[in-house]
Amino acid sequence: MQISFTETAEKEIAKVWGAEHQGMLKLAFDTEGCGCAVNGVPTLWLVDQAEKQDLRMEGSPYEVLMDKKHEVYFEERMTVDYIPEGLRFVLKSSGQIYNAHMSLIDKRESVNSHAL
Repeated sequence: MQISFTETAEKEIAKVWGAEHQGMLKLAFDTEGCGCAVNGVPTLWLVDQAEKQDLRMEGSPYEVLMDKKHEVYFEERMTVDYIPEGLRFVLKSSGQIYNAHMSLIDKRESVNSHAL
């Protein structure tokens, strides 16, 4: 799988990530509060490290983690964009928009958590 980031998305992620880029970027299929495991929302997380079940997706400019069991929900090539007017990330492919209001959630324990 491959994921690319637009220049605006890259800049917005860098603001949250910080200059040292501690941790890793993860594409999560967040099911919390959605009712069941197949009802989820694609979300970007900043995490301290990869977990045992995580795959590494090729990314430009960032490598991105993803839980292996969530691979079925996504296409081979995707793009993350950022829309400043709505303060939101957009996850899309050539065939669809996965989430037009995607959050970036800082789940690193080494820094204060917050969401965009």
